[in-house]
Amino acid sequence: MSLKKIIIHPDPRLKKVCEQVDGISPQLRKLVTDMLETMYDAPGIGLAAPQVGVLERFFVMDVAGKEAAPEPRVLINPRITWVSDELNVHEEGCLSIPGIYEDVTRPAKVRMQFKDIDGNDHEEEFEEIAATCAQHELDHLDGKLFLDYLSGIKRRMITAKMKKLKKERARDE
Repeated sequence: MSLKKIIIHPDPRLKKVCEQVDGISPQLRKLVTDMLETMYDAPGIGLAAPQVGVLERFFVMDVAGKEAAPEPRVLINPRITWVSDELNVHEEGCLSIPGIYEDVTRPAKVRMQFKDIDGNDHEEEFEEIAATCAQHELDHLDGKLFLDYLSGIKRRMITAKMKKLKKERARDE
C-alpha cells in the first residue's frame, strides 16, 4: 500500500468527466487499496479517482465515524437512479480543497446503482451523511466540485486561497 498525492484545486483534471471502468483488474484493486489508505490518512470520508489523477468512474468512501469500526466502500461506475424531494444541508469539505468547509444543499436520500470491487452489481439507498458523501464523490466523476454549488464570489475567494496554498506547497517541496 502507498499513499497517493491528492490533487489540489484548481487543476484541470478535477473538471473532467471520467470514463467508465471496463473491468476489475489487479491494478484497480491496488489503486482502491491505496486510495482508501490515502483517504484515512488525510483524513476524509470519501475520495474519488480524479482526486488522485485517475480519470475513471469510481470512488471510495467510509462514513462509519472515527469511533466506529471502518466500513470502507468502493463504488464503481455509480449512477443515481432516484433522489428524494426532501433536501439536507451539510457542511462539506473536500480533500482537494483542504481547510475549506461550506454548507451545501443536496437531496437528503439518493439511490445509486454501482459495482463493487468484486464486480457485483448493487443498488443501494443512501441517507444523511452517506447520501451527501456519495453525491459529493459522484460529482467529482462528472467534473464538478462542491464549490460549484456556492456563489461566484465565494468560489473565486476559495480558488484564490487554493492557488496561494499550491504555491506555498510547491515552495516547500
